[in-house]
Amino acid sequence: MASDPWQGHDVGGLFVGLFAGSTILMALTVYLGSRLSPGTLRRYTPSRVCRDVSLAAVAAGAVLYLWGLLHVLLTEEREQAEECAARRPADVPGLVGLRGDFVPLRLVCETPNGHDYHVLIPDYINPALAGLLLLALGGAAASGLLNRARRRAFTGRKA
Repeated sequence: MASDPWQGHDVGGLFVGLFAGSTILMALTVYLGSRLSPGTLRRYTPSRVCRDVSLAAVAAGAVLYLWGLLHVLLTEEREQAEECAARRPADVPGLVGLRGDFVPLRLVCETPNGHDYHVLIPDYINPALAGLLLLALGGAAASGLLNRARRRAFTGRKA
């Protein structure tokens, strides 16, 4: 039931995330692996390096996100509630609910005074995902700009 305050993550959403993340990870692994052949390595340009660094950052992000999803999936609801109770701050008399967020990935223990806290998902997951997202976006932008500059230089057009 959607109004249940002790809901946590939706199991269907967890399985969709695991399937989609695994599929993306496999596709990126195959693609990036194909880029390591000797013939391909000789044709590398700065634009292609930036593109592949960006894709490698996406693959690393997929691994981290899947790791976080597995933490939630492999922990029963009772164990999640016990973890919330065990990590409850001393000044909090009790808990009013449990909420699962997918972005950022976290399991939130809700308190009556509004000072919610998260448990179960390792603390390094979300900051690492943010850093990898910035690396992926930076690599994609650099690749696009370098490729555009190369094409303009090749055709002889001015910027």
